[in-house]
Amino acid sequence: MTPTLRQCLLAELLGTAFLLIFGTGAVVVDEQTHAIGHGGVAAAFGLIVLIIIQSLGHVSGAHVNPAVTIGFWAAGRFPGRRVLPYVLAQLAGGLLGSGTVWLVATPGSSLGATLPAHSVAQAFGVELGLTFWLMLIILRVTSSYYEQGLLVGLTISATVGLEALVGGPLSGASMNPVRSLAPALVCGNLTAAWVYVAAPVAGALLGVLANRLLDPAPSAGSEPTS
Repeated sequence: MTPTLRQCLLAELLGTAFLLIFGTGAVVVDEQTHAIGHGGVAAAFGLIVLIIIQSLGHVSGAHVNPAVTIGFWAAGRFPGRRVLPYVLAQLAGGLLGSGTVWLVATPGSSLGATLPAHSVAQAFGVELGLTFWLMLIILRVTSSYYEQGLLVGLTISATVGLEALVGGPLSGASMNPVRSLAPALVCGNLTAAWVYVAAPVAGALLGVLANRLLDPAPSAGSEPTS
């Protein structure tokens, strides 16, 4: 039975909320206890992404990221009429997740918000590149030819964890406008927020373009199968 739009939106809201609770929550816990470390934070993001994909992917696709939703639409795999509802559900879920993290954070905490470590230009370039690679991986492993159940979730979550591990010290390795905007809005620090909206969306669109270039072109004499 095909999930209704309401069910899909609820899945996106819940999935994004838990992404923020356990992802940025790990950042906040490490700020307070120093018990997790940068590697542990990266692992937390990878693990929660795997859990979300395996538990909610069959309902909504487990986008939990406006850049991914826009990327799927640009790739022709997602209806345009659902883009805005998905993005709004993701934003609501992100705010719910960041609000939950705020309850356990110490006063003055950034709630795991992403900020450029050096220049804004460097952060933009890092986020562009990370999201490009993430979107390309997602499109490749979710194609009908390559998709193999659990391996899809493992590959995507491993990509998120690896990129968080390597890119985190430079830009925060957001790759997700809501992951950055939600804690920024809740804590009131919107420094360079535009970078974490524009760069992931641009990177996702570049990933769509690269995926098209990688797909084999149909032979001249081939007939349509449908």
